[in-house]
Amino acid sequence: MATLLRMAEQVKVPAAQQVLAILAHLGRQAGPVPAAAIARDLELPRSTVYQLLAALATSGFVVHLVDERRFCLGVAAYELGTGYSRQEPLTRLARVPLARLADRTGHTAHLAVMHGREVIYVIEERAPGRPPLVTDVGVRLPAPLTASGRAMLAALPAAHLKALFPTADAFVTRHGVGPRSLSALRRLLVDTRRLGHAAEDGEVTPGFASVAVAVRDHAHHPVAAVAVTFPHGAGDPTLVDEVARTARAITNRIGGEITA
Repeated sequence: MATLLRMAEQVKVPAAQQVLAILAHLGRQAGPVPAAAIARDLELPRSTVYQLLAALATSGFVVHLVDERRFCLGVAAYELGTGYSRQEPLTRLARVPLARLADRTGHTAHLAVMHGREVIYVIEERAPGRPPLVTDVGVRLPAPLTASGRAMLAALPAAHLKALFPTADAFVTRHGVGPRSLSALRRLLVDTRRLGHAAEDGEVTPGFASVAVAVRDHAHHPVAAVAVTFPHGAGDPTLVDEVARTARAITNRIGGEITA
């Protein structure tokens, strides 16, 4: 959506820019909102907002909740979201940068996304001569144990983190190591934010370590993480730079916000 907004600005299509801004704004809200609030937050004339909302409602992208006098996203917007899932643009856009990462480092590279308290691996680029790993495509692992999960968790608000891990029962270990409480996880994530990358060593697979950096969207939300896995002791200081470089490349490809 951010990329489309920039394109609308470049080709000078104010109406298209305003429609996209309204849809993006509605998508960021926790619930339905009044038209006046949309006009205020986007600094648009109320008359313009009402006209555009009416057009969006007619096409199914917006629903007018008459009794509540509020607006929310409609079925057509949902269809866009499911279309995104079907077409898998994230994995398509990430595959080449990830393959280049594996070539440059000589280690297996991964792309993972969050799903609740777990990460799901959606791409694995195995470097030549490297053994198969547990982090194959489609595999789910507890997010707090993985470098990919920690990279994404470190970018979430504190309230979101607490909601994901309300009690000690929410934590799972594979080999008797890893955080077992929210306070322990928070300490790990403080280090992750300070260093600018996440790491794990032997918590997923004994004898192997990983480093990871989050991929962020236009709202600075972590949508994925890039990771490299290597044998214990075979890490190189340049690995973090290479992973970060790849995460920035994918972030740029999806129109996301690149942090310093």
